[in-house]
Amino acid sequence: MAAFYFKTMRTITAIEVQKKDPNRINLYLDGEFAFGLARIVAAWLKVGQRLDDEKIAKLQADEARERAYQQAMLFLSYRARSEAEIRQNLRKHEVPEAVIEETLERLRQARLADDNQFASAWVENRNTFRPRSRRALSMELRQKGLQDDAIQSALQGVDEESLAYEAARKRVNRLQGLEWDEFRKKLSEFLARRGFPYAIIAPTVSRLWNETHAGQEQSMDDEESL
Repeated sequence: MAAFYFKTMRTITAIEVQKKDPNRINLYLDGEFAFGLARIVAAWLKVGQRLDDEKIAKLQADEARERAYQQAMLFLSYRARSEAEIRQNLRKHEVPEAVIEETLERLRQARLADDNQFASAWVENRNTFRPRSRRALSMELRQKGLQDDAIQSALQGVDEESLAYEAARKRVNRLQGLEWDEFRKKLSEFLARRGFPYAIIAPTVSRLWNETHAGQEQSMDDEESL
């Protein structure tokens, strides 16, 4: 005897906009609250419409994808993020791995997730506001989860001598009035914390000392800075 499969059908009896979030609705099936949905997911629904289990499951899957995307957009609203940061944030919100990957692909298509662009912007921002060495920049980007190719591409053309000078120049006003030994010690330690090697630190410190003591017969060369 042939087996017959009867789909379970449920009727939409109400669609109500949520009071706390007008971008979401509450869906009622057969007179009972079923679940909440983003309005964009529920746009095709209407009262009296009948849904089988397959359509209900698709609605819930679409809702999961939309919630993940909106969470990612919220996360990105504060600043640009690497893909690894986005992935970590979505995992924190217990988004399934398959949905995370779909969300990242959607963000890539919208050019909202691009590790190469993120790395370049990160280096540019650092160089402008908080200059540091190639090594320090590389470590920061690695901590953001970026791969070597994106890091190396972003670091191409980075001039450590110029960056060390800019970093030291912004710091030197705090060191006015110090004798050479103390000036050298404090500025060298500052540049070392920014990751610069001694081969760059020594001439940079001497240069800043000479510039700030021009005409005072207290100039130093690199040999005296040793």
